[in-house]
Amino acid sequence: MQNLLNALRAIVGEAHVLTGNQLRAWEQDWRKRGQGKALAVVRPASTAEVAAVVRACTGHRSQHPDSGLSIVPQGGNTGLVVGSTPDGSGHQLVLSLQRLNAVRSLDAANLTLTAEAGCILQNAQEHARAQGFLFPLSLAAEGSCTLGGNLGTNAGGTQVLRYGNARELCLGLEVVTAQGEVWDGLSGLRKDNTGYDLRHLFIGSEGTLGIITQAVLTLRPAAPARQCVLVALSDFAQAVALLRRLQAAFPGTLAAFELMWEDFYRLSTGWSGSAAPFAQAYPFAALADITGTDDTELAEHVEAVLGNAMADGLVLDAVLAQSPSQARALWRIREATAEFPTRLLPIKFDISLPLAQMDAFANDCIAALSQRWPDHHTVRFGHLGDGNLHLTTDARSLTGLTPTEATHEVEELVYGLLARRGGSVSAEHGIGLHKKPYLSFSRTPAELATMRAIKHALDPLNLLNPGKVFDATDLPLHNPAHKDSR
Repeated sequence: MQNLLNALRAIVGEAHVLTGNQLRAWEQDWRKRGQGKALAVVRPASTAEVAAVVRACTGHRSQHPDSGLSIVPQGGNTGLVVGSTPDGSGHQLVLSLQRLNAVRSLDAANLTLTAEAGCILQNAQEHARAQGFLFPLSLAAEGSCTLGGNLGTNAGGTQVLRYGNARELCLGLEVVTAQGEVWDGLSGLRKDNTGYDLRHLFIGSEGTLGIITQAVLTLRPAAPARQCVLVALSDFAQAVALLRRLQAAFPGTLAAFELMWEDFYRLSTGWSGSAAPFAQAYPFAALADITGTDDTELAEHVEAVLGNAMADGLVLDAVLAQSPSQARALWRIREATAEFPTRLLPIKFDISLPLAQMDAFANDCIAALSQRWPDHHTVRFGHLGDGNLHLTTDARSLTGLTPTEATHEVEELVYGLLARRGGSVSAEHGIGLHKKPYLSFSRTPAELATMRAIKHALDPLNLLNPGKVFDATDLPLHNPAHKDSR
């Protein structure tokens, strides 16, 4: 491999081909669930350098087909499914995109921002905000995750209800293919009905089909007014009814509607150390963000709508933020998930279901977990507006099991229940390595065969992120919950 490493140094510079003891930060995912061993970390600074690196690797594989050489693209390394970590072979090259971190341009007329794949999400948000615009993708890791990773996993976040996933926020891509060619799809056109939309192949593909190097992203005019409200509810049906009422009262301006079951609310407010917003814990609490054009008018309208909801018995209690700092305090209740890795040994689920199935599924999970492990500690929360449920169990509460055993047994239980209700094992985090064994719970054999055919067509050498999402040559796992067709 030394000749290859020398060729890579000639492409990106001596300082940007890391080997030996320099690799630890790139070899482990941030949750410490996956630890690999890389051949090297290569840090190109341009699309041309990315393409040259891929061509060098393709040439090496062609000359040494048994070398096992492959490429693992990596952005901020903040993923939750071990999707950008090298395996333990020592033959995988980590291609870090962190040096491709620039915002290239902002087109105010077209409402678009063009940025490189290694650009930190928060930096893109701030660049747009400084010029009076909003880039609405927002998630907990936005201070360290990168746009390429967001697109590679089709990230969601808290504002999907109004603005959509990363897929809906992207108009164009620049991609380096598995052959080292550059596809320039950065036109920024909103309407381009000219055959296959290649952009959507690469978004959500987790670096297995091509390496995203730049993207054209859609912006929105920044809303001058925003109102945050926390409401207490007695049951799940009331939460859905309130969601629909708010959508009717504020058409197109309800930006977020986050639901917290009592177990999550109690945990979060208990951690905060400050007074809880409500005098008591209710079965459900919902956190909503609504935008508008005038602060006073918006606040009065929200207060009137919630007043009517309380008079109708739909809402039990409500707290309206009176300032941005109060809004941030309310959001900190929902954002307690950032503390999970330090306070729990979390077994985390990111799943989606039809809304009509969500409450029953959540209750089924608690009942099944309680029957198996009476002392389990599990909390439930999620993005109700887009059907995305997060469920987290503390592995330490499952006595007698190692963390690995606990994770496997809880996942088998939860995903088994999910398959029977037609849900997805991944709503917004991707598949990576961690969820690969369960992909067939949400995809039919025909779908998996089609995915595999696409992988073979675009990456015949299996050079890019092999083994992630699915194995290119394996047969789909049999899932008895599947019908022959959907």
